[in-house]
Amino acid sequence: MSFSKIEPISKMQIKVRTEEFQDYLSDASNMPGGNAERLFLPESTADVAEILREAYEKGTAITISGARTGTVGGAIPFGGSVVSLERLNNIELDKNAKRIKCGAGSILIDVQKAAEAAGLFYPPDPTEWSCQIGGTIATNASGARSFKYGATREFVEALTIVLANGDVLNIRRGQNISDSDGIIELTTDSGAVVKFKVPSYIRPNVRKNVSGYFNKEPLDAIDVFIGSEGTLGVITECELSLLEKPEGFFSGIVFFHDLADLMSFVDAAKKMSFETRSADPDLNGADASLIEFFDANSLRFIHEKFPETPENMAGAIFFEQETAAETEDELLEKWNDTLEKHNADLDVSWFTTGEADREKMREFRHALPVSVNERIAKYKQKKVGTDMAVPDDKFRNFLKFYKEAFNHSDIDHVIFGHIGDSHLHANLLPKDAAEAAKARHLYGRCIAQTIMLGGTVSAEHGIGKLKRHYLYVMMGERYMNEMAEIKRAFDPKGILGRGNMFDEKYIG
Repeated sequence: MSFSKIEPISKMQIKVRTEEFQDYLSDASNMPGGNAERLFLPESTADVAEILREAYEKGTAITISGARTGTVGGAIPFGGSVVSLERLNNIELDKNAKRIKCGAGSILIDVQKAAEAAGLFYPPDPTEWSCQIGGTIATNASGARSFKYGATREFVEALTIVLANGDVLNIRRGQNISDSDGIIELTTDSGAVVKFKVPSYIRPNVRKNVSGYFNKEPLDAIDVFIGSEGTLGVITECELSLLEKPEGFFSGIVFFHDLADLMSFVDAAKKMSFETRSADPDLNGADASLIEFFDANSLRFIHEKFPETPENMAGAIFFEQETAAETEDELLEKWNDTLEKHNADLDVSWFTTGEADREKMREFRHALPVSVNERIAKYKQKKVGTDMAVPDDKFRNFLKFYKEAFNHSDIDHVIFGHIGDSHLHANLLPKDAAEAAKARHLYGRCIAQTIMLGGTVSAEHGIGKLKRHYLYVMMGERYMNEMAEIKRAFDPKGILGRGNMFDEKYIG
């Protein structure tokens, strides 16, 4: 492969005065109490290996810091050292092979722009574009476009990983597959062999899931590191696959007076999309790249930023369809017919095939978290947000549960998100301490309902430190121990990502 290279721009530093690295002691979860003895800013895989060798010898806890955009406390250290990967920011692109090599500290939007400049496309689109690529791999990040393209895992071709003892592992998709007994053996650059067994648990039948280590039969070893949240090794470099950039998009924000009509439209849109994907891909049929939902409360919040938002609506759907010149008219007609059939209010809905208006629609989507955060700041409370997903055939029941439970609570709330993947976010917005306690209780009820319906406790945000109890409830003692055996195989002293996913009793 022939990669064109964008060089990194920084040098190694070590900081030992807390006031110099205070920003590295918290993340978007706002989990309190972060503390560390020092911060490392390596500039190469060799630097990371040296840091880990010394830490391993001393048993020093290591917390990996990306852009700290995570919401579950995974990047918050509680003792030991922080290793920030921000300076591993090299980007090399091979246009002919449709591959891009990235240092773990490369920023997602920079990777996407590099791909776009070459006429290519990197689909994963978590909401926070300032996240680092290494972090997106460590959490198997997804987003709205995962409805069509899947999560980050689908695009990871190779990884360079530094293990807890400083050994370096270079791993490529397709080269290390579990045997008939579920055993995988990996050989590091130094010749050391690491062996582990594929866990036996059955993963929930959901479209998005980042709860625990990935498993399947057979298992490609690269997949156990994707979504492992920094607990098995430190990803320092990756190679990602790219797609051809879509020629154009048809985008719509469509409003409904009746929630039943909205849900029927979503079912129809998903059916059309799945049928297109299972047919000849060259047919260019109706196939949404994203299907996003906003409930009536969400629209009232968005109205604060977008006064043109229609009032008294039951909900709205934001969808996109990739188009080409020869298919655009036919696809627009098909979507229009489907919307009419399901009683969308087309007179007040918004449609575009232009880039500028499409960006305004994305601003509409992002106006919701801004308004929510402003409301929370007003009352000096924390929002309580869900990240559960359930099987497609259980989704309507789960949405009904959400609405009934939250309406009965009288706590301000919004329900929105990735309805195409049967994965919605519900934000509870308490006004005082009593409502905050009630909101936390409601969250626990949502977890119980999710597990009862065969869903996952975390669809895209990960487990981190804040959700490890819920992972235990979902997985149970036996399967937590199976995960812990993998953790011990790669990190016998338990120095990496201490507190993430596991209670220390599993890895001590």
